[in-house]
Amino acid sequence: MLKHKYKFHADQLIFVKVRATLREKILLIIKYFLAILIVGFISYLVFPLFIDTPEVRKLKRENGELVQNFDIINKRLDQLKAVIEDLQKRDENIYRIIFEAEPISPYIREAGSGGVDRYEYLVNQENKQLIARTQKKLDFLTRKAYVQSRSFDEITVLAKRKDELVKGIPAIMPISNKDLTRVASSFGMRIHPFYKVLKMHTGMDFTAPTGTEVYATGDGVVSKIQYAQRGYGYHLVIDHGFGYQTLYAHLSKILVRPGQKVKRGTVIGLVGNTGTSVAPHLHYEVRRNDQPVNPINYYFNDLTPEEYDKLIKIASQPTQSFD
Repeated sequence: MLKHKYKFHADQLIFVKVRATLREKILLIIKYFLAILIVGFISYLVFPLFIDTPEVRKLKRENGELVQNFDIINKRLDQLKAVIEDLQKRDENIYRIIFEAEPISPYIREAGSGGVDRYEYLVNQENKQLIARTQKKLDFLTRKAYVQSRSFDEITVLAKRKDELVKGIPAIMPISNKDLTRVASSFGMRIHPFYKVLKMHTGMDFTAPTGTEVYATGDGVVSKIQYAQRGYGYHLVIDHGFGYQTLYAHLSKILVRPGQKVKRGTVIGLVGNTGTSVAPHLHYEVRRNDQPVNPINYYFNDLTPEEYDKLIKIASQPTQSFD
């Protein structure tokens, strides 16, 4: 490359060295400087689009590792969810049934999910969907685990009282009825003896002579004794705990007092014909959490399977109630 410029003089037919002025030198320097700036600026803008800098490569690598870790965490959370759901099924279908515990509502089981979006603060973060999904799943499982933990606390208390529960469940018939001939009317819609219309009969009627002994069907405390001229007549209620109560109505005589503790098989009264009744009989009810339930489901402590099947057939016959 030529370091100097030469000019051809036609008159003298020679090349003469041209000397640049100071102004020309300054302008040349400025041109070179501007060219360098323009090239540098363009390179600054375009270069990162095609070639990653070491810092960018480092960030991309760290971001890839972060996404991979989140995927691993989500898989583990899915496994944890499956374990918690299995515990819930066991709890609901085995433990709570064995210990006579009320089922937990689906809303509580689902930990009250829904409502206000508490993850809006993640909206401007990188990988926001991945982070938000993981955070939601973690919070959801944390709440479900807490609900299950509280459920097991309840089951633990019931397990410690299992012996008391077994003794308290009304598990025998309230009068001696080995030949099963004393069942006069069962639980369900029955013809009322006075109004002659179908009416819900919330217990079972057992025919027996006046003075026949009536037994407490489970351990408990006498919570109510009432002497009425109509309705149930002379009747009493035993609280067995765990949501169970039994009622014995139309008695001729009551042999216990309010607040008295009784054992299964204790004679608590005598069959009568008091109140709204067409003949001497015992009206017997089992209540679970203040709701009448069919007593026939609870005679498992004094009947063989064959006797129980026979009782089911007798109780299924359409009859008129005695009260």
